[in-house]
Amino acid sequence: QHKREGPMLRTIGLSCRSFSGKALSRKDLAMKMGNLKTWEITNDGKALRKHFEFKTFNHAWAFMSRTALLAEKMDHHPEWSNVYNMVEVSLTTHDSNGISEKDIKMAEAMDSFSLQS
Repeated sequence: QHKREGPMLRTIGLSCRSFSGKALSRKDLAMKMGNLKTWEITNDGKALRKHFEFKTFNHAWAFMSRTALLAEKMDHHPEWSNVYNMVEVSLTTHDSNGISEKDIKMAEAMDSFSLQS
């Protein structure tokens, strides 16, 4: 087991070794987007973007807290902003100048966390 793994990664079925930071090809990205129908790919094709809206600020904060803990474990941090009950998110892998498996896994986890908030 990787030293950075913990209960949160195992709970959502992730392992630190299970994904790459290499940019996905257009074909691979199209296949991976099947589970991420509410996410959009930016015009330049280098990031995933989504708007989350919650019942209250506390729900939005809980979502961000869960995501922040996972981001630290994955060493992969979203670009985001929060206004009251809304959270705007952009995911990209800067090292590869594009969308990687890390972004896909983070997006899937964020969708799961949004249902818990």
